[in-house]
Amino acid sequence: MNNSSSSAVYRLDPARVRGEFLRLLPISLFVIAFGTAFGLAAVQKGILPLEATFMSVLVFAGASQFAALELWGDQVALLPLMAITFAINSRHILMGASLYPMLRDMKTSQRYGLLLVLTDANWAIAAQDYQNGRRNLEVILGGGIVLWLAWLIGTLLGVYFGGLLAHPEKFGLDMVLGCFLLAMALGGRKNPRVLLAWIVAAAAAMAAYWWLPPHTHVVVGALAGGVVGFFWLERKTDEH
Repeated sequence: MNNSSSSAVYRLDPARVRGEFLRLLPISLFVIAFGTAFGLAAVQKGILPLEATFMSVLVFAGASQFAALELWGDQVALLPLMAITFAINSRHILMGASLYPMLRDMKTSQRYGLLLVLTDANWAIAAQDYQNGRRNLEVILGGGIVLWLAWLIGTLLGVYFGGLLAHPEKFGLDMVLGCFLLAMALGGRKNPRVLLAWIVAAAAAMAAYWWLPPHTHVVVGALAGGVVGFFWLERKTDEH
């Protein structure tokens, strides 16, 4: 990757943004299925279709939105709702930090605007591409937009036609994103440092899953793997 001027402002390539939009289009079809399940669950909880739709437009966090439904009622416990939402989405703190080497050359407004559509899927591709020497912020924007649209379309289908796909896990659709992220992980660099980080992260995440409060295993695993990377620094090379 050419870094002739590290201080130069990074400019997104519209053609590449469109290409990454199409690249994640197949994954977005499965996101529609889960959006449909959320829309159906929301109306069953008594949330109005318009309210559920705006929730998906503004929040765009599937796991947190499902968790919010568990606490929904005539009286919503605000503090537990905030705590659960933070626990589930706290992984985005680490994801955002890992993207900083790619984002630091962008204007501040563009940087934070880009992160509004950050998801597990487009982050995984961007991180893998960066490991392979290519800065690909276009996948954050293009891929994020297509996944956001898919989540919104799914929500609309759910609130009005949710009975058509009430349980996507019956069709194995709940495994699609997990398999995709696993493929991204296996497609990255393979060296002792990376392997040890994965092993430590997996062991810490499983321990947290068994013995710590719900959803904390995501953050614990990420931090444990990050500790390996912090203390076992990669040797600098002239290639970027």
